[in-house]
Amino acid sequence: MSPHDALAEIAFRLERDRAEPFRIQAFRRAAAAIADVAADDLRARAADGRLARTKGIGGRSLEVVTQALAGAVPDYLQRLRDEADTPSSAEGRALLGALRGDLHTHSEWSDGTTPIEAMVEAARLLGREYIALTDHSPNLKVANGLTPERLAEQLDVVAGIDEPGLRLLPGIEVDVLEDGTLDQEPALLDRLDVVVASLHSRLRADRSEITARLLGAIADPHTSVIGHITGRLVEGRRGTRPQSDFDSARVFAAAAEAGVAIEINSRPERQDPPEDLLAEAIAAGCLFSIDTDAHAPGHLDFLGLGAERAAAAGVPVERIVTTWPVDDLLEWSHRRR
Repeated sequence: MSPHDALAEIAFRLERDRAEPFRIQAFRRAAAAIADVAADDLRARAADGRLARTKGIGGRSLEVVTQALAGAVPDYLQRLRDEADTPSSAEGRALLGALRGDLHTHSEWSDGTTPIEAMVEAARLLGREYIALTDHSPNLKVANGLTPERLAEQLDVVAGIDEPGLRLLPGIEVDVLEDGTLDQEPALLDRLDVVVASLHSRLRADRSEITARLLGAIADPHTSVIGHITGRLVEGRRGTRPQSDFDSARVFAAAAEAGVAIEINSRPERQDPPEDLLAEAIAAGCLFSIDTDAHAPGHLDFLGLGAERAAAAGVPVERIVTTWPVDDLLEWSHRRR
């Protein structure tokens, strides 16, 4: 493999493993430092010591480049590959293979770490047929949520991205406000293919308030998916957070009737919804969307974790919208407008 591809894959896998950001960026800088250097020139620089003195190249990245130039898979990359989590069951692997897209991803326009183009390229390399770009809405200032003006600007950027083999869908992760309305102008929501409605504030409010907000989001004809429905965190750097309390029977019945999908959030720290609510949503007849909530290219590989949870719960494949061809998906996401 090429040294550049080896460094880029290491950065991707470290992101997937939620490593410290400085480690990830070190390999991205090293990949950028050699991106335009021809292989013969790179060999010459490695042999005479110039590569070791190149800005952005450290001891570990130099080792990776040297081993790749020798025709081997670098030891560090191989170790990361060997340690990678994959769906452990045959059912999980089969469901992962059936997934075509991902409806919840972020870029550096809000609180993601990389440009839109980097997310799109990574999704294509992972075999996705489509992804929705769903940066945050204005109310979530801590995540640099997009004002109406910035969202309109982003829509122009998305329209200009042409990645062969992958369809980039314009979307948003829109806050569900305290009155149950969506935090973006309806005219802009009309222009989007996917609207993921999520609660990010007052997650410890009482049962009646959370229920009313979720029902309000489901009733809005723009809503495609309810994101990380309980808001819980089960592990990770941010610590843990208990799940919100709501009338799940009413919420899931409303979602099933409206054809709004319940997200199976694949992030390891979320694992949302929990198993009991996932079973209840299946019994209620809900649709589902298995998504990564990716904030970096490596996070797009979380999809297998969501597939494993969905398979273990017995979610019917035909009710997972992210297994649908893109034309069927778009017909569904626009049907209530």
